[in-house]
Amino acid sequence: MRHVACVTTVAAVSRIDPAPPGFGRYSDGMTSAIVIGSGPNGLSGAVALAQAGVDVTVLEAANEIGGGTRSGELTIPGLLHDKCSATHPTAIASPFLRSLDLDRHGLQWLWPEVDAAHPIDGGRAGVMFQGLGRTVQGLGVDGAAWHKLYEPFVSRMDEVIAELFRPIVHVPGHPLLLAGFGSRALQPASWIARRWDTDEARGLFAGLAAHAIYPLNRPTTGGLGLMFGATGHAYGWPVAKGGSASIAKALASKLAEHGGKIETGHEVTELPHADIVMFDTSPATALRLAGHRLPGRVARPLRRWKQGPAVFKIDFAVEGGIPWDNEWARKAGTVHLGGTFEQIQAAESEVHAGRMPERPFVLLCQQYLADPGRSVGNVHPIWSYAHVPHGYTGDATEAIIKQIERFAPGFRDRIVAKSVSTPAQLEAHNANYIGGDIAGGANDAWQVVMRPRFSANPYSLGVKGLYLCSASTPPGAGVHGMGGANAAAAALKAL
Repeated sequence: MRHVACVTTVAAVSRIDPAPPGFGRYSDGMTSAIVIGSGPNGLSGAVALAQAGVDVTVLEAANEIGGGTRSGELTIPGLLHDKCSATHPTAIASPFLRSLDLDRHGLQWLWPEVDAAHPIDGGRAGVMFQGLGRTVQGLGVDGAAWHKLYEPFVSRMDEVIAELFRPIVHVPGHPLLLAGFGSRALQPASWIARRWDTDEARGLFAGLAAHAIYPLNRPTTGGLGLMFGATGHAYGWPVAKGGSASIAKALASKLAEHGGKIETGHEVTELPHADIVMFDTSPATALRLAGHRLPGRVARPLRRWKQGPAVFKIDFAVEGGIPWDNEWARKAGTVHLGGTFEQIQAAESEVHAGRMPERPFVLLCQQYLADPGRSVGNVHPIWSYAHVPHGYTGDATEAIIKQIERFAPGFRDRIVAKSVSTPAQLEAHNANYIGGDIAGGANDAWQVVMRPRFSANPYSLGVKGLYLCSASTPPGAGVHGMGGANAAAAALKAL
């Protein structure tokens, strides 16, 4: 049992501001809540409860808050790296985070010139700009088809997000819009990609869809490609100034404003006593702490919950930046590496089958382009990970470097230092990343739609006051805080 190594007590204030639109208020300030885990969902749920007058305490096992939103020096002194999340299209799109006025609490968003680039052998690349028109123009003969797919949703993205960032079982406010998106989102990415002829457009979509960490010929993978592309065109893919930890710090400051408390270094080993207990944890942790109290209709699907493939992460310190063959990749905040659609599909299928591909899909971020304060002189932080099988125990370092070198000859010679995080080390860093799975569970067709079970209230654990609010709940992985906010709304409604 770990003892409390550090306690961060957040000062209470007597005034409580009105709750943001769409989120409830409960007037009894004596109602108590404990939130287990201080990731963006846990902190968002805590804020939503505290705004409603609930006495909230967040318990975090690590000695720093943030979960997937932590930053620090991993390679050389002064060089700032993000320890998990890097770019934040879902955060800038999040209705709850946008309601909190977090800029007053120090959160500042910064955008690169290019949202995402997808290099193809020979110096070519598919390029995604925030502006849909500029992206369409760059895709040439495939531009019209790209516009036809994305424009109906980009132009109404706030309404799309309002539908998608909720449980799938709900009464839609925009049924025709949701039906139009859903009819495409349920398709495999391989079906959607047929509308384009060039490797640049097909590859660009493959990189977006590969965020599912699932074979691209399986249903619902098209939805990830559609979602990430549309959010990019509508809001951009920004980074948080000063690192992803700035998001957690801003949420903690907002919580402080409403009298909430955070205890770090506090590992929870038994079910706490409170009117509301929210788990920003894996289903397995919720079962370990509360399984004896859960009804079978809830416990059974949680026990059947499947973890997904893992990631193998490397943070590089690179002198002079990466010498990409393609000029747009040199300006892109995010670069997807894997080649053609077919090559990425083959790599993701290998990972899903439990085999390490020779050329894995690699996601790489150059946050310093938008936030130069992260660099030290001419040495820049580079964030990267490869998709690998669940629980992978091998070394993917060389495979990642080779995949970068494939599109940036000479990269290896510019590496000043590197920090490697294996799947096991990622799980040690964050207990929710079981076997290196950073997505909170496999993104198969059922678990994408019904997280973690089929229910109009998937956050409830079937016992009064107990709720799950992690990435294993709707709307899934990503820094958006909606799992926590939705769970808090359910808890307040029950009160």
